[in-house]
Amino acid sequence: MMWWLCIAVFLLWMRSGGCTEKANTSDLIEYTAADFYEKLHSGKMMFIYFEHQVSPTISLFLVELEKSADALQDYGVLVGKVNCNKELVHTYCTEERVLHTAFLFRGGKEFLGFDLDTVFDVNSIVSEVLFAILREEVKYVHTDSDLLAMEKAARGKKDIVLGYVSSLGTQEHRSIMETAYVYGTKYQFILITGGPVLKHLGVNEFTHSSRVWFLHCRDHSGFTTPMPSERCPLTLMRKPLSTLSLHSFLQLMEAPLVSEVYDDPSSVQPPQFPYQQTPQVFLFSRPATGHLDRDTATTLAWRLRGLALLVLVHRQSPAVKTPDEYNAAYRLNEKSSEVEYLTLHDLDEVMDLVANQEKEEEEDDEEEEEDMGVVDDEEDDSRFGKLDDEVAASVYENRGDVTDMDSITQLTSDNFHAAVAQSSLTVALFYLRWDAVSMVLLNSFIEVAERLADSSVQMSAVDCGEWTDLCAAQPGGSLPIPFQPITSFPSILLLRPQETAQHYRGMLGTEALHRFIMMSHQASPVLLSTQEEVTSFIQDVPHTELAGYKPDRVLGLFKTQAHTGVSLFTEAAKSLRGEVLTGLLTDGQAQKWAAEHTVDLPAVFVFPSWRTHTQPSSLSVSTSAEELLSHINSALLHPLPELTVENLPSFLSLGKALLLLFVGEEEDEIGRRQNQALVEEMRGVVDSGGGRMERYLACWIHLGRTPAGMSVLGSYLGSMPPLPALVLTHLPSGDEIYQYSPNTPITAPSVLQWLQRVEDGTESPAGMLGDDNWPPAVDFYDFLKIMDEQEPDSAHQQTPDEEEDEEDEEEEEEEDVNVEEHVGVKEMTHSFSTSPTPDNNPKTHTEL
Repeated sequence: MMWWLCIAVFLLWMRSGGCTEKANTSDLIEYTAADFYEKLHSGKMMFIYFEHQVSPTISLFLVELEKSADALQDYGVLVGKVNCNKELVHTYCTEERVLHTAFLFRGGKEFLGFDLDTVFDVNSIVSEVLFAILREEVKYVHTDSDLLAMEKAARGKKDIVLGYVSSLGTQEHRSIMETAYVYGTKYQFILITGGPVLKHLGVNEFTHSSRVWFLHCRDHSGFTTPMPSERCPLTLMRKPLSTLSLHSFLQLMEAPLVSEVYDDPSSVQPPQFPYQQTPQVFLFSRPATGHLDRDTATTLAWRLRGLALLVLVHRQSPAVKTPDEYNAAYRLNEKSSEVEYLTLHDLDEVMDLVANQEKEEEEDDEEEEEDMGVVDDEEDDSRFGKLDDEVAASVYENRGDVTDMDSITQLTSDNFHAAVAQSSLTVALFYLRWDAVSMVLLNSFIEVAERLADSSVQMSAVDCGEWTDLCAAQPGGSLPIPFQPITSFPSILLLRPQETAQHYRGMLGTEALHRFIMMSHQASPVLLSTQEEVTSFIQDVPHTELAGYKPDRVLGLFKTQAHTGVSLFTEAAKSLRGEVLTGLLTDGQAQKWAAEHTVDLPAVFVFPSWRTHTQPSSLSVSTSAEELLSHINSALLHPLPELTVENLPSFLSLGKALLLLFVGEEEDEIGRRQNQALVEEMRGVVDSGGGRMERYLACWIHLGRTPAGMSVLGSYLGSMPPLPALVLTHLPSGDEIYQYSPNTPITAPSVLQWLQRVEDGTESPAGMLGDDNWPPAVDFYDFLKIMDEQEPDSAHQQTPDEEEDEEDEEEEEEEDVNVEEHVGVKEMTHSFSTSPTPDNNPKTHTEL
């Protein structure tokens, strides 16, 4: 047993950083197509990236992937890459989705895909991969009722290790996953990232500090009285979370609650491995009060759990030489084997003694780190991370990096008009240097500019902190500009000579922005005159850099170029620029097309990208460009779209209620067919419902391709329900969330009946959408509120007594800030702060 523990400690030390040098010097394995298929069919777990073009972002990822190879190797996961420029692997080297995705293979097939935004460094790669592998061993809970159910299931069988991390992919998340890999069969691991369950645990939900609790569900024999509730007693790990500290904590939880000896404390051996760093507390027992002394020792031992080991010394033994005036003793740790004796009047004195010693040790460690010159930056980074979001923290960590802006043009009030006039398309980023999101987008913007270096597109940027007159100028002012004043940052505008600026409203990532610019560079509409040009417009890729991307297409047919509908179609086409390819066909070729498709001119043909055949939808020309644009967007809308992180905002903007089906990842061909049948059944709901389904957007999420949907579903209902799951949410009439009965098969007639019950008000909601407010991270970040509070009230002159009262209040507020661990949250409302509600009251949540 001792030998096994030594090996476990060594492995955990290796994973916590002991082998970082090795990771930095190892080469990332590059597999050939034959090697990849050989490893795949052998059933080994592999984490593979299929490399296409190497951008600065991809290069950084490959460096981190190389570092993670050694870490994951100890968990049986092979890490490598396949160079698609040398080796062609079917599906993974031919689809655009793989450009920003790394894949985990297990059992000879694809297990899960990870967007590179979620696996950006060693910690996130290791934690996310292990989280995927251990999805059955590590459970996720959101509400206190979920935790209670887990405790009931574990009672008498397993103890529970409950970990809280403010976000996934961090060092703390990795520590929990690595420990779960080692101890997963011994303990039940549970992970939480927020929610009402934090209130039960006594944690401020706005804290960024990771925590771990040990729930003693396997054995309650240490209690001297019956448990006051059905909950498992819990012990908080007080040290900062790391792989080694968590391992030591779990070992300490296995130590006897109370040890009994018949020797003098000075003769008792100090704690041995793995408890050698743990203080010992001795209580003395007399024969006449033995039972009461044992109860007192047990009570104190539970309070000291995780802090110290308690030893009960029986005085009836002649070996005990300690004078009767002392009723307690302690030995701090292995550094000092000397035993100190004292006389206690209550148990709190022991707690204070141990707590003060722990505080002194932490201060000593900090002083040692300060002597080594490593504390300042870490403290700054930690403080910054607590005060802001992950984007800002990322910018702060990279504050020493100098951004290379040679590939973009710096626009100012002096050169703006000349720069825009000399290029057919200018893409301008308006940003603020002190804004975190602006600086992150600036890096993506520069990456796109480097890709477009050989094109005629002019990539430019405006620092609105320096050129405020340009960013705030009015269109009709002294500095005539083709856009309204910039009021949100960052903003991207597409500028063309003598045209109104076009706003980019897509995803703030490299791929989405690059695709939008390339699509915008095409004429809108493209003038077509021959049959070959029409065929090419409908079938061919508009640009070589958009290979693998299939855009929506719209074709307008008119008898002559002078037809009144041409101007309406052209106006609608300009509004669709960057998202939809538009073409214009007139005269004889238009009449021929209309005859082939049995429609009357003028007409508009819509070719949605999701339609596998080329049979278009036909629309008549409307009376206004806005109406025509609305009809085109409706025709482009998939009758049952698959939701992803990228397209969700556009679907929410429709203002319709979401009838949302969640399906899990398929394990085999049977699972794939079952999911296909469910999707087809939902199509049947849309078809059978007819006009009444206009108010709903029927859609679905594949949790294998969009893992973020798991946390969304969990937050909707308070816990993860069995899959498939069907919910109705984002109702225009309210914030209620309804769940289709998981015990009822999903069929079109049953779903329509359920929707009718919801409309009639006879169906009870399963949850509530949280509000969309995003309060400042801390009170003193609400600058406007501070300015309002500091504004003097001229109508009221303060008396000396009032000034003195205010000073006292300020001192009290300062003390409150210290007590709240510098979080500074006072009476702030948030959906997660609500306590668990009875079943008849909907649960609330928020979602990204």
